[in-house]
Amino acid sequence: MNLATQDRNLLTRLPMVRGRYTAHAPIGQTSWFRTGGVAEVLYKPADRDDLIEFMKGCPSDIPITYIGVCSNLIIRDGGIPGVVIRLGRDFAEVEQEDTTTLYAGAAALDMNVALTAQKFGIGALEFFSGIPGGIGGALRMNAGAYGSETVDVLIEAEALDRDGRIHRLKPGTDMTMTYRHNNAPEEYMFLGAYLKGEVDSPELIESRIHEIKEKRAASQPIKARTGGSTFANPTAQELEEAGLPEGKKTWELIDAVGGRGLMIGGAQMSEKHCNFMINTGEASSSDLEALGEEVRRRVQEEFNLSLRWEIKRIGLNLDIQ
Repeated sequence: MNLATQDRNLLTRLPMVRGRYTAHAPIGQTSWFRTGGVAEVLYKPADRDDLIEFMKGCPSDIPITYIGVCSNLIIRDGGIPGVVIRLGRDFAEVEQEDTTTLYAGAAALDMNVALTAQKFGIGALEFFSGIPGGIGGALRMNAGAYGSETVDVLIEAEALDRDGRIHRLKPGTDMTMTYRHNNAPEEYMFLGAYLKGEVDSPELIESRIHEIKEKRAASQPIKARTGGSTFANPTAQELEEAGLPEGKKTWELIDAVGGRGLMIGGAQMSEKHCNFMINTGEASSSDLEALGEEVRRRVQEEFNLSLRWEIKRIGLNLDIQ
């Protein structure tokens, strides 16, 4: 399959929209890794109604992929077939609902959620300042940092299904959110969420955000082309089954098998934090994925433990086009 020649045929089958279609869109270069191929067709909806009408009118055999700010994503070099949907500014609102509640659109940056909460004196949401990405991704993977997770503050999420129906999902009732996982159907596209904090001093919230910022700068390669943590930390059960001490972190396992600074092509496990993968400048997506798999192989061989990718990988490899 050659996406460059297929995209024009695809465009003729898509419904009329008020948003924008772009054929052969170079979305790989918009990811935080700056690697990967094109979207056969990229669709940026004008607003919620436009998106709903697109979903209702899109033929069921056309694949649809949802992406956010691509902070925790490897887009493979062969690109993504079908339609890739990326939400814009109309889905990035962060609004106060009451003295302890915010509504955040799926395209809202996690940092903007933390800063808006600070402005209105809503505490317990400052951990979002330590998570690269947007709220849509935070919902999909139950993102967390510094002792808190999205599920801890989530009241309700809004999601759109393939038929254009909106679903309101409550954690524990309509979906189960565990460590870096959400069992909501993969076809659901998150539109936004209601987040619950607590009344707090804006000055104290600001100081905690500043503390998180300093901790990240000191321990993570935040200025590099990276995608955040590459692998999730092992669960207590996984550690027990592998005969490893409780609380053992992924970076410790990677360090122990010579992963710190390990390179394949232009991809490297960071010297600063060896659970962070970076593009040193010339990496391909296949370099990044191969490096991750080599690290997983070494940890499996040494500790009999299978690391779970935290970074999502989507699209086609070049060798299967």
